[in-house]
Amino acid sequence: MTSVESGAGGNEFPHETTTGVDLTEKHDGGVIKEIIREGEGEDRPAKGDKVSVHYVGTLLDGTKFDSSRDRGEQFTFSLGKGQVIKAWDIGVASMRKGEVAKLTCRADYAYGEGGSPPKIPPNATLVFEVELFSWQGEDISPNKDNGIIRSILTEGVGHQTPSDYAAVQINYSVKHEQQVLHESKAAQFVLGEVEDPYIVQGLEIALKKMKTKEHSKFTISPAYAFGAEGNKELGIGPNAVLTYDVELISFEKTKKVYEMETPEKLEQAEIRKAKGTDLFKKGLIEKARANYNTVLDYLDGESSLEGEEKERRDALVLAARLNLAACELKLGNDAEAIKHCSEALEISPDNPKAYFRRAQAHQNRKDFDKALKDYQQVEILEPDNKAAKNQIIVCKRKLQELHQQEKKLYANMFSNITQQRSQKTEPDNGSVFRDGIGEWSNDMAAGMLPLDQEVAAFGDVMPGPDNNTGNNHKY
Repeated sequence: MTSVESGAGGNEFPHETTTGVDLTEKHDGGVIKEIIREGEGEDRPAKGDKVSVHYVGTLLDGTKFDSSRDRGEQFTFSLGKGQVIKAWDIGVASMRKGEVAKLTCRADYAYGEGGSPPKIPPNATLVFEVELFSWQGEDISPNKDNGIIRSILTEGVGHQTPSDYAAVQINYSVKHEQQVLHESKAAQFVLGEVEDPYIVQGLEIALKKMKTKEHSKFTISPAYAFGAEGNKELGIGPNAVLTYDVELISFEKTKKVYEMETPEKLEQAEIRKAKGTDLFKKGLIEKARANYNTVLDYLDGESSLEGEEKERRDALVLAARLNLAACELKLGNDAEAIKHCSEALEISPDNPKAYFRRAQAHQNRKDFDKALKDYQQVEILEPDNKAAKNQIIVCKRKLQELHQQEKKLYANMFSNITQQRSQKTEPDNGSVFRDGIGEWSNDMAAGMLPLDQEVAAFGDVMPGPDNNTGNNHKY
């Protein structure tokens, strides 16, 4: 059985021959495909997808040289990345799930003039029976957590991709559970500044991986979209996985940090700070955070400035740190908020806002003693700060509650011990180990080292009664 199939990236070159389908772009007979068993559906793997197959490889005379079936383990590889012979990248891209196909691969699409000794001779035409089981797109998420999966439908041109704050133009649609939620033609926006709710964080990350004219499908997990809460205004429920179909029409290249001189870095940092504040006020906290972090990207390395440039740089970094602390507090990242406030205090040691936000983070973590100290520092710097005064009262009350809980806990512990002693019926034999606690026995030492071996192994030196004289005893 034969049929005309198209390869990855919209390859429309397959050409039917008397023996099968010629899959090569040049129709030169280099890769001939015969379908042994039809696959299911219409989807096929795309470039970059990780595919899983079984195969049996033979020479033209039927001599078997390799078989994944004999090993009892499927073979996986990334399609179109040069990890396998050229014929496989072409042939497997034309297959559907569950399909079994015979690929006849000429030497120049296989191992060439040199072959692959000792099993594959020079200039050998090879025959593979391949069964395609499954495939998964390329993981392009920053943390490699499968949060953003890409399948390239049409290859882009050139080598450049958009960077932060590049102006882009795209065609796109977004689906949830096969239902189209939104689509837009020739949408234009600046990465890191867009306020369209459908342009989620995951899509912005994805666009930075695309080339001009590329057409790709992206599966974006809730962590990079609307999270556990969803978006009621858009009718998107909790933990929604979104699928984006995107074509990058064009983009304007922006300068990298290392390409900028100091005056330009300062100017761009001002722009990012202002944009971050605008986004923060609109409730777009993660986008605001990205802009404030860019201020640090521009200026954290500029530590040798002097005069007016240094003052301008320090003011921008200080503002970015304080605003990042506010963002992290909103997002529930208290440890990050503490870090940013502490960095801010290195620049401005008497900054009440840094102390106040750090106190808030400590308070969220129930570190009430640390929070109290920071709030008290705010009160010293700003005696009329009512918010700090109120939180000082709250922290003191919380610490008092914790103190009372501890007293009650210890009182209960001693009460239980006293009760156990009063219930003791046997005479005290002088052991320091009381009923309810238990005396030492050899049974309790099961699995433990004998004392002399423990000392030999760990070299423990315990202080003795005459510790103050410097004479210690080994136990």
